[in-house]
Amino acid sequence: MLIQIGTDQAVHGDEALIRHFEVELATRLSRFSDHITRLEAHFSEETADDGQDRCCVLEARPAGRRTVAVSHHAGSVGEACRGAVHKLESVLESMYGRTDHRKGGDSIRHQDGHAGS
Repeated sequence: MLIQIGTDQAVHGDEALIRHFEVELATRLSRFSDHITRLEAHFSEETADDGQDRCCVLEARPAGRRTVAVSHHAGSVGEACRGAVHKLESVLESMYGRTDHRKGGDSIRHQDGHAGS
């Protein structure tokens, strides 16, 4: 999964900030890395009366499917990123189901023997 990060003029995207978010995005979305060919993140600052002026837009490009885009507004770039990742995880979960995210183990319904014996 290729990750590209961009910022507008109001958000100073130095190398350390970009590396931090590359690692965070790669880690949080790792279970979908086989499905996503490219992930683009864009951070911006918008004028907002409620203090939620930082925005993160994530665009995921799943192989063989349409581009998925989500956004989240928050008071900081980090909060905006976490909110957008949470939304993207929800969308990708609904697209791919839970087939790629199992805890393993049998449920009580699939154990050998009889219940209540």
